[in-house]
This record gives sequence, C-alpha cells and structure tokens, in this order.
Amino acid sequence: MNIFRAAIAAILMSVVLLMSGCHTVDDERIPAVPVNINLADAGLWNTYGVSGFGLFRYFIPQAGEPAGFRYTANTATGFGGVLLIGGMDPFSTETNVPLAYDLACPVESEPNVRVSVDPSTFEAVCGKCGSHYDITMQGGAPVSGPASQGKHKYGLSRYQCLRSTSGGYIITR
Repeated sequence: MNIFRAAIAAILMSVVLLMSGCHTVDDERIPAVPVNINLADAGLWNTYGVSGFGLFRYFIPQAGEPAGFRYTANTATGFGGVLLIGGMDPFSTETNVPLAYDLACPVESEPNVRVSVDPSTFEAVCGKCGSHYDITMQGGAPVSGPASQGKHKYGLSRYQCLRSTSGGYIITR
C-alpha cells in the first residue's frame, strides 16, 4: 500500500511540475541590438560601475548618462539603453554581482519607453504601462502590472557582465 501511495504522490508532483512549466518568462521581446560597454579597467569600473547591492547606473548616450562617461565608436547600449545594478545572480546564487538589463520596457517594446529603478524596492518600473520587474534577485522577471499577466510573462532583456583580468567588467549581449 505504501508503494501505491508513493507512486500516486510521484505522479501528482510530476503533473504539478509540468503545469507550472507552462508559465514562462519571455525576455526576448526587445530586438537583438548590439551591447558593448567596456569597463574592463579597474579605474573605469570604480568610476562608472556598481560596487554594492542595489546600487545602479543608467547608460543612455542620448541623455549623457552617466555623466562624464566617454562613449566610443565601439560602445553599444542595446535597444533602450542599459541598466547596471548590483544584485544576486538568480542562476548561480552568487551575491553582490553586477547585473545588466535593457532599459526598454518589454511590454511597450519602444526604445524611448524606459524603466527606471525605484530605490525603495529595487524594482524597475515602467512609467507608461506600470509594470514592475525584480532586477536584483530574479533576473528581471515581472512582479506586477501588464508584464506579469497572461500565459507569457514579459521580463527585461538581460545582458552579460564579464569579469576582465584588469579588475573591471565588460557588458555585452
């Protein structure tokens, strides 16, 4: 009888896991545009990078952000700009690492409709549709608003932060 109960429990757990897999986060709604922000040098990283959990910086050439940063012909900032923030990598559980996202809201999919960071919650918020995204612990997953509703949830596009041998990072696609 215990084997029968164990088999039933295993089947029920499998069904629950399969059903929960139907709700995925779509983080590819933003067009694939080049990203290359070279902060490989420790001096550049210390000036324009992030050094702690929740600290953030925007890279938007048209707005001159961050102030004083020299954009070169090799610099590329994605579709709507880049958000760099210190957080926890949800895929490795490594803490206090730099995370990078495209600033364009995936619901709106327009380069000038950008999310901004709410420093009290460490969430990215779209001023147009009202969607909120967890950018410090859940890899840009939607928390509330239109991005979190429906069968397919829309998450922020993530970029890689590659550690350099010179003490900084390179942000890339």
